[in-house]
Amino acid sequence: MEQTNLNTSYQTKDQTYLKWKKRTDAVLCIVALIVLSPLLFAIALIIKSSNWKAPIFFKQKRMGKNGISFDMYKFRTMHEDAEAQLEKYLEKNEIEGAMFKLKNDPRVTKIGRLLRKTSLDEFPQLWNVVKGDMALVGPRPPLPREVAEYTTHDKQRLVITPGCTGLWQVSGRNELSFKEMVELDLHYIQRVSFGLDFKIICKTVLVMLLPKGAY
Repeated sequence: MEQTNLNTSYQTKDQTYLKWKKRTDAVLCIVALIVLSPLLFAIALIIKSSNWKAPIFFKQKRMGKNGISFDMYKFRTMHEDAEAQLEKYLEKNEIEGAMFKLKNDPRVTKIGRLLRKTSLDEFPQLWNVVKGDMALVGPRPPLPREVAEYTTHDKQRLVITPGCTGLWQVSGRNELSFKEMVELDLHYIQRVSFGLDFKIICKTVLVMLLPKGAY
């Protein structure tokens, strides 16, 4: 399917869904940030106590809807010089395609491994949702260097606002190939609805409690 056709297909979906998804997500995330504030504070304190000179949060450029870049936030799970060291680990990439994953990445801290395993490092992205850069549910926001390797087919996943969670995260995550991730994202875009979003969010909670494929 051509990108323009998929974009048209998405835009012609139920307009009530398209209109209220962003507002509903923002409200839910504000409530979640308030309710989870003690947990978020505890995580921040643990990260800071492990290295008082290092930042608590990690900010990274990601590609959003229609290829527009934004700053995505996470709790820091790697050593400070992780980005500078990336080049020497690229050849050890364990996922085929325009994505980098290394199961035993030496750049990840001990605390970071736990946060990644439970997906707690992703919680700061709730702020990205409030800002409108992301949605609760949608395709994973890719890095600029990943998008540079995309085919026309792959770029179709950029016609929608990226999400904190999605079909990829609840269907195997890092155990899946890049190609499988793209197809799951396109499947989601073609079938977007509040019902599907709710189903994915419920599955996300289960994945966080019983993590598999996260590293």
